[in-house]
Amino acid sequence: MTSTAPLDLSQAIAAELPYLRRYARALTGSQHSGDAYAVATLESLLVDPAVIEAAARPKVGLFHAFHLVWASAGAPTSVEDEGLAARAQALMADLTPNSREALLLHTIEGFEAAEIGAIMQVEPEEVGHLIAAANREMAAAVSGRVMVIEDEAIIAMDLADIVAGIGHTVTGIARTRAEAVTLAAKSRPDLILSDIQLADLSSGIDAVNDILKEIGPLPVIFITAFPERLLTGEKPEPAFLITKPFSEEQVRSAVSQAMFFASTETLVG
Repeated sequence: MTSTAPLDLSQAIAAELPYLRRYARALTGSQHSGDAYAVATLESLLVDPAVIEAAARPKVGLFHAFHLVWASAGAPTSVEDEGLAARAQALMADLTPNSREALLLHTIEGFEAAEIGAIMQVEPEEVGHLIAAANREMAAAVSGRVMVIEDEAIIAMDLADIVAGIGHTVTGIARTRAEAVTLAAKSRPDLILSDIQLADLSSGIDAVNDILKEIGPLPVIFITAFPERLLTGEKPEPAFLITKPFSEEQVRSAVSQAMFFASTETLVG
């Protein structure tokens, strides 16, 4: 009788790959660099599948395999310009080692402390300290102006309150593609936080693309109930993505990560 274990494992990896891409993109600050790390992780598993086979569940094993690759590369940023890269590395040097990783694994990917410990090879009790350090240090790293694109009033106000609560200024809230373009032209944001589906059935992605064409590159966080649709790696996709329904902690983490990387590219410190 032929075993189906290898096929089952491949299917399990495929199911979790979009979320590995999301994590890798948030760590590096870009789709291109994050996806490259995801590919390197898959290549490492072809050589040594024991890493994932020994894990409590496939997602933990997959993320642990990623961390082995990530650690061996020295956890670099994706900034290519030498001056910006130097500033990015300087900001990284001020953060507690492993703190950003622990924060993202917990808030965005939903891992428990014991699982994060297994992924990062640290003691579970250390995970809480790392998450607290990341929240504290990244919030202090930079602040900026955030525009919210969201058609549901309660959710929009919730997002605005969360953003303001961590020290950023909210430039305004737009409900439609047209409103978003007008608001951005009136008050240039440093970061855009956007839903995918808007009130007039227009697309948040289209709204963001219109804005970026007018005012230049900005970091963007998309919010969607179907994140896997924007995590295929097959076309230009967002580096920062959170899933509906979201928690306050997820929004805070995503905004801090995106603003942190924006500080090396578009913000004046």
